[in-house]
Amino acid sequence: MKSHAAHSTAELLRREFKQAEGRWVSGEALSRKLQMSRTAVWKHVCTLKSEGYRIASSPRKGYMLEGIPDLLLPQEVREGLQTSRIGQGEIRYRRRMESTNLEAKALAAAGAAEGTLVIAEEQTAGKGRRGRHWFSPPGAGIYLSLILRPDIQPQEAPRFALLTAAAVAAAIREVTRLEATIKWPNDLLAGGRKLGGILTEIGMDMDRVEYMVIGLGINVNLERKDFPPELEELATSIQAEAGRFFPRLPLVRRILESFEETYAAYRQQGFAPILKRWQSYAEMMGRRIAVASLGQTFTGEVMDFDADGFLVLREENRGPMRFFSGDVSFV
Repeated sequence: MKSHAAHSTAELLRREFKQAEGRWVSGEALSRKLQMSRTAVWKHVCTLKSEGYRIASSPRKGYMLEGIPDLLLPQEVREGLQTSRIGQGEIRYRRRMESTNLEAKALAAAGAAEGTLVIAEEQTAGKGRRGRHWFSPPGAGIYLSLILRPDIQPQEAPRFALLTAAAVAAAIREVTRLEATIKWPNDLLAGGRKLGGILTEIGMDMDRVEYMVIGLGINVNLERKDFPPELEELATSIQAEAGRFFPRLPLVRRILESFEETYAAYRQQGFAPILKRWQSYAEMMGRRIAVASLGQTFTGEVMDFDADGFLVLREENRGPMRFFSGDVSFV
């Protein structure tokens, strides 16, 4: 494991390369500025290369940054991130992880601050709703979990799935120009197929929420053939819908910014304006759906979403019914 000092020096070197904006920087100049030998500069250049940075070297010219990796490295996520708290503290990053939500829950239980992020390039046991597996191939999606400590009662917690979905849908639309929509409560769709999902989990302290972990999975750079056979007709990705590769870093930053803006609006104005925005992306009012909940399936027309974001269904045989969770399919 590299020392903190080694990481700090490599970070200073990364900043120097970025400030040079594609120009050559001499090893001698870097040696003087960073107060280290040219051999030490070379070693830290090797560290950056091992992380995926493309750096050209020349005995006479020095070094030049030719490209950054399409990796969600903490230093790259923070650079240019316009938030005050979300993503500005600890970012726990791993190339491979069992589940970002599992890691985030352990950190939250140990006292991690609000705004802490857990990011993985690949999940070996990614978690979806109702204990399902989330397909998380390396480098192809966004797999992150965010720790919150909202001052709310447990019955308010389901609102955060809708809040997150609204924030993420807005960010996807802005960055990719895709018409991302939402299927209640928190599935992100594009072209009628599932683009992403949200999983919220809470830790309780008496009758208050001690912490909340919000997990997000988005399919970014996968082709249709990359999905397992059972997901080919159900899932999609930004690349599959847009027809081109999308760098993930700008999207991650905008998602975090959009979430912080929406979270602040919730604290200042309450849930009503958030729900209104969510509904504008959901496009579900009046549609016939089937809801699988509590071991049964209920079919009917969407009547409303109440003040807590619960689904109100005009069920064919029972009349109006209210759901706080369930799997929805369009009929």
